[in-house]
Amino acid sequence: MPTPLKPEEVLRGRYRISRTIGQGGMGSIYLADDLRLEGRQCALKEVEHDRNVPAEILKQAREQFLREATVLARLDHPNLPKVSDFFSISGRDYLVMDFVPGKDLRTLMNEAKQKGTFLSERDVLNWGNQLANALSYLHCQNPPIVHRDIKPSNLKLTPTGLLKLVDFGLVKILVSNEVTVTILQGRGTALYTPLEQYGGDTGHTDVRTDIYAFGATLYHLLTNHPPVEARELFLDPNALTPPRQFNTGISLKTERAIQWAMRLHPGDRPQDIETFRQALLGDWDPTSRPRAPLPTPSLVDLVSSPVERTLIWISAFLLFISLVVTLIS
Repeated sequence: MPTPLKPEEVLRGRYRISRTIGQGGMGSIYLADDLRLEGRQCALKEVEHDRNVPAEILKQAREQFLREATVLARLDHPNLPKVSDFFSISGRDYLVMDFVPGKDLRTLMNEAKQKGTFLSERDVLNWGNQLANALSYLHCQNPPIVHRDIKPSNLKLTPTGLLKLVDFGLVKILVSNEVTVTILQGRGTALYTPLEQYGGDTGHTDVRTDIYAFGATLYHLLTNHPPVEARELFLDPNALTPPRQFNTGISLKTERAIQWAMRLHPGDRPQDIETFRQALLGDWDPTSRPRAPLPTPSLVDLVSSPVERTLIWISAFLLFISLVVTLIS
């Protein structure tokens, strides 16, 4: 692990390190003061590439960092932190981003769990709608951008209620017929990682990879239980406990959308974010109608639930018996 920077250390004569706010195997994330813009705080993401890899691979990784940092710096969306600068010092690469105040959703979920409660479904769906906005924006870039590390701890809620998708460590720019080297080598967090992502940069990941992680994140937030890893699901497709068995307050529509997003094969998932948003929210817009009733389950949602399907069969059987008795009498 690289030696972390020290407080008060200044990079490029502009960014004064305040403290470490994140740690990873490839570097740290620091809170820093921008000395050119008084009062502005920013997050510095540090990347130190593996020096043990062949020189050509290291060169490709550094070049890929510069290309992807350039793309990230052009992004401008309210649910994404703005990348304002990037540079290299002594073999380490740095991304400078807006510092996002507030708590991440993993912290909020754990606080609710400690109280013996669940996060409100309405709140989680509101956050999900904001996450869908961010992912729709990323996926519609030319070429598309896939985040590949969506999880509760990478979603921060600002004091004003704005959700921010942070940490672009595993972002991948999708260019046809090009094998990319990500900014940080890795496969994401196992709990939220689909099977195709286990191939690293040789695996075929696309926008549906983010949809799986989106569904797995909602599963965790609404149930207080981590989702089963994709590798375990591959061995036992029935290993994933339906969300409503943990939290009966979740609607059938939400449960069905989450289970659809977490299908093992990419072709069996929603093919784009807008399709998943429609499955999750229907016509409800949390932004313009925050107090409107939550979306009601469709007939398909009802018959897709094992419990409700059993009740339907029992009701049908009782109705049949009643008709037979009526005809006999």
